[in-house]
Amino acid sequence: SLPKSGGWLNTVKVVLGFLELALAFKFLSNADLVLQLHLLEREVFIAIWIAIFGALSLYLFGKITLPHDSPVGHISVGRLYMGLLSLIFTFYLIPGLWGAPLKFISAFPPPMEYSESPLGIGGSPVNSSSSVSALPDGAKLGPHQIVVFDDYDKGLAYAKTINKPIMLDFTGHACVNCRKMENNVWSDERILTILKNQVVLISLYVDDKRELPKSEQLISKATGASIETIGDKWTDFMISTYKTNTQPLYVLTDLEGTSLNLKQPTISFVGIDEYESWLKEGLSNFKN
Repeated sequence: SLPKSGGWLNTVKVVLGFLELALAFKFLSNADLVLQLHLLEREVFIAIWIAIFGALSLYLFGKITLPHDSPVGHISVGRLYMGLLSLIFTFYLIPGLWGAPLKFISAFPPPMEYSESPLGIGGSPVNSSSSVSALPDGAKLGPHQIVVFDDYDKGLAYAKTINKPIMLDFTGHACVNCRKMENNVWSDERILTILKNQVVLISLYVDDKRELPKSEQLISKATGASIETIGDKWTDFMISTYKTNTQPLYVLTDLEGTSLNLKQPTISFVGIDEYESWLKEGLSNFKN
């Protein structure tokens, strides 16, 4: 009962080709993030996707033809709807060039901080305490301008000076669910207030490919694997301490490294309400 192969099948092939090309740049972007090459930063990635889906829209509307296409006498209803969806998506992407969050595809583009303009065009920190000059040693501005450390020892030292609990964020540059949590859960005002004011955030990237000094390279007692990169170090820390290799993984600890959440020491990919409840329970157990 299937229709005979012909122009419609070539159209399917071309549409899938455009989608494959878009996903190819996604995987290239992951590699760029892991290696921190800054070749496919957020604006470049979004511009490429705008070009791909814009060209797909023109193709579906019959404005672009390829060698194996049959003559387009009229546009079918299905092709018209697909073209409109592709065109709408293209226009949706355009504000991302100027710093729009693009929550609908939050897991696909590089994060906002991995761009030429982390604060958006003409953006500036919300308050002076978040400015780069006021950052503690070893800290940087992370998602939503949260002060974040990417080294456990430096973050722990800072937490001890200001007497605040630590939130460990085991994450990855290429972790899709990590980006979803940061863009859809951390962005909520209730969560953002806690992360900015009540904890010291330490984000440990398990896929960080920077090589450790030779003196720190060793064989893991937990897994028997060689620890050669910074990512290996944090992966081993997570597995040996928390018996899991899940990203994202969040842990609230006191200044001695003891989990503050007794019933649920760690939490992963959850919604806003559950995440807020978990944070507040842990904070209530912290002794100043």
